[in-house]
Amino acid sequence: MKLLDSIVTQAASIVAVRRDIHAHPELCFEEVRTADLVAAKLTEWGIPIHRGLGKTGVVGIVKNGTGTRAVGLRADIDALPMQEFNTFAHASKHTGKMHACGHDGHTAMLLAAAQHFAKNRNFDGTVYLIFQPAEEGGGGAREMIADGLFEKFPMEAVFGMHNWPGSAVGRFAVSPGPVMASTAEFRVKIHGRGSHAALPHNGIDPVPIACEMVQAFQTIVSRNKKPIDAAVISVTMIHAGEATNVVPDGCELQGTVRTFSTQVQDMIERRMKQVAEHVCAAHEATCDFEFSRNYPPTINSAAEAEFAREVMVSIVGEENVDVQEPTMGAEDFSFMLQAKPGAYCFIANGDGAHREMGHGGGPCMLHNPSYDFNDDLIPLGATYWVRLAEAWLARAPK
Repeated sequence: MKLLDSIVTQAASIVAVRRDIHAHPELCFEEVRTADLVAAKLTEWGIPIHRGLGKTGVVGIVKNGTGTRAVGLRADIDALPMQEFNTFAHASKHTGKMHACGHDGHTAMLLAAAQHFAKNRNFDGTVYLIFQPAEEGGGGAREMIADGLFEKFPMEAVFGMHNWPGSAVGRFAVSPGPVMASTAEFRVKIHGRGSHAALPHNGIDPVPIACEMVQAFQTIVSRNKKPIDAAVISVTMIHAGEATNVVPDGCELQGTVRTFSTQVQDMIERRMKQVAEHVCAAHEATCDFEFSRNYPPTINSAAEAEFAREVMVSIVGEENVDVQEPTMGAEDFSFMLQAKPGAYCFIANGDGAHREMGHGGGPCMLHNPSYDFNDDLIPLGATYWVRLAEAWLARAPK
């Protein structure tokens, strides 16, 4: 493993920053303290900053030489609305808020790269350090773009990285094409007619209609979608009724849809609406159908994914760079990849053995209350960022 000495020697100070961020988690668009900390560190190291894109976003601007070429490196900074089970010293100090996805570590890895760039600018051009808010449901990437991210900071490509539990530290994964799914939410309000539960013939019972609808939705995946396409329809909430002896007037279903292509998502939305309306009609009921699209699929451009892979190989060797298995999780870096070429990779976070005494009893998985980022990743992730930017700005322009 070929780590940069300047990053390794400063790792302890960045670990302290990471743990400070972990102890003070902030939810989407509320990352004021985190943004202040990031801005203060960049300013301390002599890196100009721009604030306010996407409300709480921070962009660091690292220039060298006279070159006009530029590349963007992105880290997310927000936490999740969940209670932490860990009790070690850097556990969350805020009830119901936790860095359970490692965005504290993502921020730390990019800060470590920034600290290196402050004294070692072995490139000709510009590196934009993008500290993005509100990845967890807020669409912070979309908001930064809407506020002029790519107009104010024109870059040829943009790259992102996420820690991935379960693989040994020292490994990366990247592949071309779809690597994370789109996400959409649906809501179906079924309008029946209430009655006494002992006299159901006097009403239109929405509960069996809802049960039939849930089953019918799954035939969209098994019978309307091509078998080689991937998709998930999950009904995750059903709400109806207030008393055991009353047939309710209505029932509400909610859930999520995940796909790797907009075309499949379009088909699922159309078919779900048809199924919902016709199942209701078959039982003399009606419904309101809502389908809200959140994040598009995260699709790595082929050339940039291969470029990232070559950088990884130069650091950890061919045997430690894996094919990136697509996941049905979603990521708002997808908005940046719709606007610019780039690649989103995974860096292995280990199996959880790194957690200190006082960690919760659960596994060290993403969105788990016993999760903690592995600080051993900071030098490796930061080295990747530095080598990626240097190699990009050194290559011949397209």
